[in-house]
Amino acid sequence: MHSGELNKYLGALLGTCLILMAVHLASGAIFFTPAPAKPGYEVAVKEAQPAGGEAAKPAEQPIEALLGSASAEHGATLAKQCAICHNFKEGQGPKVGPDLYNVVGRKIASVAGFNYSSALKAVNGTWTFDELNKWLTDPRAMVPGTAMTFAGLPNEKQRADIIAYLDTLSPNPVPLPKAAEAAPAAPAAPAESK
Repeated sequence: MHSGELNKYLGALLGTCLILMAVHLASGAIFFTPAPAKPGYEVAVKEAQPAGGEAAKPAEQPIEALLGSASAEHGATLAKQCAICHNFKEGQGPKVGPDLYNVVGRKIASVAGFNYSSALKAVNGTWTFDELNKWLTDPRAMVPGTAMTFAGLPNEKQRADIIAYLDTLSPNPVPLPKAAEAAPAAPAAPAESK
């Protein structure tokens, strides 16, 4: 091959590459798509509402009504997830979270030597059954700015079981309401026919 011919082929290849690069840059400028503020796709979903208008949310029972039939044994099983951050026995001291021994009836944010968040320190009150129920439902809703990372427990029966278990962790447990006095009378079930 003659050197002049080789230059023609290399020139043609270089020219083709330059044209392709120019077309790519031009198409990028013409068909520019700005980066989205939030990655992903937004899918609009219309929420179905019942015929009555607003969605009916089941009424939550007072914790006292649920404590009457709560199972401390089941609560001990459920509370195992809490053992990652909390101790349950007297004198073990805090882990990531404060010691939960004798928590029912204790002043909020009062365990000596534990560094509570300023948001929780600002809460005045006592860990009553109702306050523990609010806390276990959603700690961040009860105390915005808390350092507790627990997302909450939506099941009210499970919360009652855990609270009943926490109540047993005390030399003087707070008496739980009796099932008959805490719960309103349930309507009688219809008799089954055979």
